[in-house]
Amino acid sequence: MAYDYQTVHALEGTIGAVSERRANHLSVHRASAIASVLAAPGRAAEAAGILVASGEFEARFVAPGEWLVLSDVHAPETLGAELSVRLGDFAFVVDQSHGRVALTLAGPDAARILANGIGADLHIDAFPVGRAANVLCNHLSVNLARTGGDRFGIVVTRSFAGALVDDLKVMARSHELSVDFDTR
Repeated sequence: MAYDYQTVHALEGTIGAVSERRANHLSVHRASAIASVLAAPGRAAEAAGILVASGEFEARFVAPGEWLVLSDVHAPETLGAELSVRLGDFAFVVDQSHGRVALTLAGPDAARILANGIGADLHIDAFPVGRAANVLCNHLSVNLARTGGDRFGIVVTRSFAGALVDDLKVMARSHELSVDFDTR
């Protein structure tokens, strides 16, 4: 027997459209192409070179020889296959597109909002643009990347996305924060 499954975003029905986008805004990405890449033993330098050479991927550090790769160019259904072809025997690739949710927190108070729940130094000198790390946001494990001066990318597992959004709203209670699905 064949089943027809429909993809529903983890946060569908839990956040609504905002009437006014505020200076501090949390964007939830609807369809993100995300993959985990683990370098083959002794091949981390080659794998990193391939990931960095292409402008189609954003490779975020997870651990030595391991990256979380996001792409706005590739569809979630094709990112893993494209990375596997490009990386060949240098790395192992696992599609994470349907198991993770990507968010972007942007605004003049973004670092202050995150500091209410993250025990890492988010000053621009300590955590510059392009830096990424796995951190705890309150009780949830997330991958956090600074993607601009006042802009942070956050990737969380799908099952914890609702809890993370709720936590971020509480963390931002002294700052005006709007939350909505990304319009791109």
